[in-house]
Amino acid sequence: MSQHLATVQWQHDGSPFTQRRYSRRHRWQFDGGLQVPASSSPDVVPLPYSDPSAVDPEEAFVAALASCHMLWFLDLASRAGWAISDYQDAAIGHMGPDAQGRTVLREVLLRPVLRLGPDAAQRPSQTELEAMHHRAHEACFLANSVRCTIRCEPRWAD
Repeated sequence: MSQHLATVQWQHDGSPFTQRRYSRRHRWQFDGGLQVPASSSPDVVPLPYSDPSAVDPEEAFVAALASCHMLWFLDLASRAGWAISDYQDAAIGHMGPDAQGRTVLREVLLRPVLRLGPDAAQRPSQTELEAMHHRAHEACFLANSVRCTIRCEPRWAD
């Protein structure tokens, strides 16, 4: 099976660590060399200890689920002969307590909007679109790895 590497690096900036007044800014580095600024969410750790311009773990989790779903959808649509020209998903994650009262990402809502290319023979129906997204969800490695609910509300672009 494959292996995927991500390095997370944080360094103390000299601020009062034991008083919890330290920066949560850190860096993610991926096996291809890409480096991404990361931080806790300002919704979890207030400014100035968080960096709102950096990616936080919760939004990265939502993006990873949306990306995995999209890649499976595009593969399945291609195999079915659908000429997709544009795919955009403004996915959103909802935090809340679980049954034990722990804060968790309870639900991720995928909201893909798709456009067909000019060479598309015809546009599949909304029912066919939803069925194809269901197949993508069933195939998605990440969706099969998490406990939170993942819903998908696809639609064709106007």
